[in-house]
Amino acid sequence: MSKHGYETGRLNLPFVGIATFGKRPYVEDWQSLSADVAILGAPFDGGTQYRPGARFGPRAVREASTLFSFGHAGAYDHEDDATYLDSSVRIVDMGDADIVHTDTVKSHANIETGVRAALDAGALPIVIGGDHSVNIPCINAFDDQDPIHILQIDAHLDFVDERHGVRNGHGNPMRRAAEKPYVSGLTQVGIRNVSSTAKDGYEDARAMGSNIVSVRQLRAMGIEDLLSSIPEDARLYVTIDIDAFCPSIAPGTGTPSHGGFQYYEVLELLQAASKRHQIVGIDLVEVAPDYDPTDSTAILAAQVLLNLLGFIFHARHA
Repeated sequence: MSKHGYETGRLNLPFVGIATFGKRPYVEDWQSLSADVAILGAPFDGGTQYRPGARFGPRAVREASTLFSFGHAGAYDHEDDATYLDSSVRIVDMGDADIVHTDTVKSHANIETGVRAALDAGALPIVIGGDHSVNIPCINAFDDQDPIHILQIDAHLDFVDERHGVRNGHGNPMRRAAEKPYVSGLTQVGIRNVSSTAKDGYEDARAMGSNIVSVRQLRAMGIEDLLSSIPEDARLYVTIDIDAFCPSIAPGTGTPSHGGFQYYEVLELLQAASKRHQIVGIDLVEVAPDYDPTDSTAILAAQVLLNLLGFIFHARHA
């Protein structure tokens, strides 16, 4: 108690203070990073072909993430009888990469710089977009790492080579990734309905090493069969487009597609992948909060990321 009668201990409740991701510490100097996990915002939506607004995704997901920060030690899951993300997991928020409006090249370069800083510090980079084009600089940053396999959870294939002269928009990232010599393969899950990619794009994707699985196909085959198609020693980079989920639970996105996943389907896939593989990078993209006045989409995104981080570090310590 201070001499003026107020409590000196700060409660730091979810609705109070600065909305860093999960109310974790903010680190402005990227050269001084010391953490297990580094969160980077990538508020860029200049690659969007239709409805914009994902530039506000990082801010919305951070705000939503404070819902899960009540100050107790970790999160206990009574179904798994496990405590996730206890105080031994050091998570920091790097803030946002500098975005230059209308300049994809500079904006992507700044995102890549942030991911490289996290990797150089030995931290797991978690990038919150932004549109799906931000995956391109994320994957670029792994060019001096061991090979990676990409697990994409998405409604759309995102395998367009070039359209209207655009090669680095949100319809291109998986094509750009497949071209990298250090990307050993792609597993694209949730792809459905009339996509933004023509038939030859699917043929190109398969020819370049991609395994394409729809929502209905995954339900029929099961998660274990899907993951068994990925080499057991593969290092996974996970990219999650929020439109992989059914818009009944995630309406806040620029290109909603009905028939998507429900929450536990994705959760169980991520948990199984975390047990089977080393996950070395994550991005979650395409949250456009203005299309969802309930904030449910941003809350879903924050919860998925926190659960995935919990699974990763629980598996590492098991």
